[in-house]
Amino acid sequence: MTKVKPYKDSDLGKKEQVTKMFDAISNEYDGLNRVISFGIDIKWRKKVVSLVAETNPNIVLDIATGTGDLAINLAETKAEKIIGLDISQGMLNVGKEKILKKHLQDRIEMVVGDSENLPFEENTFDAITVGFGIRNFETLEKGLTEILRVLKPGGIFVILETSVPTKPPFKQGYNLYTNNIMPIIGKLFSKDQSAYRYLSDSASVFPFGEALNNILSEIGFINVVNKPQTFGVATIYTSSKK
Repeated sequence: MTKVKPYKDSDLGKKEQVTKMFDAISNEYDGLNRVISFGIDIKWRKKVVSLVAETNPNIVLDIATGTGDLAINLAETKAEKIIGLDISQGMLNVGKEKILKKHLQDRIEMVVGDSENLPFEENTFDAITVGFGIRNFETLEKGLTEILRVLKPGGIFVILETSVPTKPPFKQGYNLYTNNIMPIIGKLFSKDQSAYRYLSDSASVFPFGEALNNILSEIGFINVVNKPQTFGVATIYTSSKK
C-alpha cells in the first residue's frame, strides 16, 4: 500500500505529519468538511450509530475522533461511557467545546492517544468506531491489531471511510471532484493548503471494499462486511471478535 503523507518536503514520519496537519486545520475542519462532503457525511455517521446501537454497548471507543462528531452522535446509544481518542490535541480541543455545549461531558471523555498504541487493557470496549481516520494510520495493520486487542469478544467494530466508486459515471465524477475541485476548495478556505490535497490523495490509494475486508480478516476480525454508501464514495465496514 502506497504511504501518502501530508507534507512531501518534510522529514517527519506520517504520524507526526498527520498530527501537525490536523492541529493546523482544527478550527476550520468542521465547516470545511461539511462543504466538501455536501453534508452527506452526517447521514453516514447516523448509519454507524444505528449499527452500534443495535448491539446495546455500555462502553464505546471512537478512534481518530477528531472534533468529536461521531463520539457525540454515539451518545444517542445507551452507552454509559464514550471515549474519543485522537492524536491531535487541536482537534480534541474543538471537540471538548462541542461536548460542553451539549452537556455531554459526563458521558464523553476526549483523550490524546495513538491508535497504534492504545492506552487501554485487553477486552475493554463493547464497540469501537473509526470515522474517516483509518487511512491516517501510519501502519494500518498495527492499528487494527490494537483495535482487536481492546475490543471485547462479541463486540462490534465499525469503520466509516472514503472509497472510490468503481462504476461509471460515478467513478469519473469522483475523480474529477477529488483531483480538481476538492483541493481548490481547500485552498480557498484553509490556511494549510497541503491538508486537503493529502485528504484526497490518501483516499485514492487506500484499500477499500474486499481489499480492506481481507486485511481485517487477516488481522483476526470475524463477520467482516462492507456496505458502500452513496454510489461508493464512502463505505461502512462492520466486523466482530471471537
